[in-house]
Amino acid sequence: MSKKLSLLFAVLSTLILIGIGASLSYRNLWIAAALLIIWVGFLGFSFIVKARKDRRRYGDAKK
Repeated sequence: MSKKLSLLFAVLSTLILIGIGASLSYRNLWIAAALLIIWVGFLGFSFIVKARKDRRRYGDAKK
């Protein structure tokens, strides 16, 4: 994965986690729960993108 894409995923993930912390500090549990679900989905999406980029770069290891 390129450094720019890695930085983008790291920054967006950190911003989502900051949003979770802020919503918890304002005792808004629904927004915190929604952001937590979004963060888990975003984390999974970033792993999928990384796996596809690595597979494209190094070839399929199952061959």
